[in-house]
Amino acid sequence: MQTRTLIFVLLGLVAVPPMNALAQWKIRWEYKGAKGEEHWSELDPDWSACNAGKQQSPIDIRQAETAELPALRFEFKSSPLKYLVNNGYTIRVNYHDAPGAGNLMIVGNVRYQLTQFHFHRPSEELIHGKTYDMVVHLMYQTSDGKLAGVAVLLKAGRANATVQQIWEHMPMTESKIKADFSHEEQEVPGVQISPAGLLPDDLGYFTYSGSVTAPPCTEGVVWYVLKAPITISAAQIGAFAALYPHDVRRVQPLNGRVVKQSR
Repeated sequence: MQTRTLIFVLLGLVAVPPMNALAQWKIRWEYKGAKGEEHWSELDPDWSACNAGKQQSPIDIRQAETAELPALRFEFKSSPLKYLVNNGYTIRVNYHDAPGAGNLMIVGNVRYQLTQFHFHRPSEELIHGKTYDMVVHLMYQTSDGKLAGVAVLLKAGRANATVQQIWEHMPMTESKIKADFSHEEQEVPGVQISPAGLLPDDLGYFTYSGSVTAPPCTEGVVWYVLKAPITISAAQIGAFAALYPHDVRRVQPLNGRVVKQSR
């Protein structure tokens, strides 16, 4: 099992990812009903992968090949909570990082920059058929547009300090939609957060090739599902559930994909 390597940096040279990592939707979709996931590709031709794709996420991880995989390395910097959004589906924190911001994931020789993180209840990913109380997805992108997601499973237990900072200020209704279909982002003066507080100490992981879990269901996303969960209090789970009691896509077929796991 790998243990966490966290490098807190004040200065570095990293490329800014394209902002298409911060998905916006021109059309309203839902998880169930007439605009539910069975119909996503009918709502927009650009969402065809949602119902025709063969490498979709999330999945139920039941079998995994043990392999020599590179350790996950993270570089995080505590920064002001400037881009907090209720996008009508979840609570999300966006990052519009300039070079030197320092929110990176390094896998082998590939460097990814953090674009956003958001939450689902319960977990979208299953492990041996088990659902966790929640999950946080940290979404990353390289300078040439390659996508990766880190799924951190959350279980009821001790309160999480980083989650609490966000929950104390999260918008209770959907943020205003702007002309470009993005949502207005809320700045919270005086609050500094670091995504480091959303990671377990043990960074052993499962990995597979999948997709983003909401429209347009873009494939080619490398997923890293961390084996070790972190805790979140029952009160924190309840606060999110009051807004979004079930914001999850059902698990998708593997279609021959191989899931690997670190030693």
